[in-house]
Amino acid sequence: MLLDYIVWRVSPVIFTLSKNIPLIGGFTLRWYGVLFALGFVAGYLVILKIFKHEGIGEKDSDSLFGYMFVFTLIGARLGHVFFYEPHYFLAHPMEILYVWHGGLASHGAAVGILLGLYIYVKTHHKKYVWVLDRVAIVVPLAGSFIRMGNLMNSEIFGYPTHLPWGFVFVNSMDPALATGAHHPTQIYEALGYLLIFFFLYHYYWHHTEGLKPGKLFGYFMVLVFGLRFFVEFLKEPQEIWEQHMLLNMGQLLSIPLILTGIGVLIWSQKQKARKV
Repeated sequence: MLLDYIVWRVSPVIFTLSKNIPLIGGFTLRWYGVLFALGFVAGYLVILKIFKHEGIGEKDSDSLFGYMFVFTLIGARLGHVFFYEPHYFLAHPMEILYVWHGGLASHGAAVGILLGLYIYVKTHHKKYVWVLDRVAIVVPLAGSFIRMGNLMNSEIFGYPTHLPWGFVFVNSMDPALATGAHHPTQIYEALGYLLIFFFLYHYYWHHTEGLKPGKLFGYFMVLVFGLRFFVEFLKEPQEIWEQHMLLNMGQLLSIPLILTGIGVLIWSQKQKARKV
């Protein structure tokens, strides 16, 4: 065996400008922020290609991603606030705005995206399911980038392991977890989301002559949150109060989303195939 474990000591900060910038002050560029942005850029390029294929102008795709970016950020932040640390943020409400201090929940992001897309279709006169099917293709891609950002932050990793690909997260914010190898669950999820993206992307291009409404969105909900549900069994609890729970908060929130996806797939089977 070449390695017993991998020591992960990568700094989450790319660089810092300590010199004050007018109206901004000091500036720190972090890997998480860069990867978060790259996820949206990659998703935008894919959606742009899909919209162009369907004869929809670039202005519509720009507007769509504007809604997605804003509502994803709001939903992810509020999801963390209300699902994981409500007592703290109720006592410190101004810190809800401090998104740069961390604390974004993917389940909250999902709700935010659904709300943002609803507003988008109402203002752009499109069918909600039609938009959901196309956005569902790129969300796992963005999720893959975000999980790699979690890796760079040495956060949201798994239980101790003796497997040779276990990571020692030297820069973990919890000193008790900074020693010993742990499951790199960020990588597990990132690779899983990437495979889901390729599956949905491939499915779209090979069913352009008869894509049933809701099919891609249903697959997305079942696969993404199904993956999340099972990977959570390997994760260290994000909050102390989760330690003695049979299923953690991430799993409890995933169950209704998986069931929703199954329901959408059943409904989709009864719909007539439509040309893209």
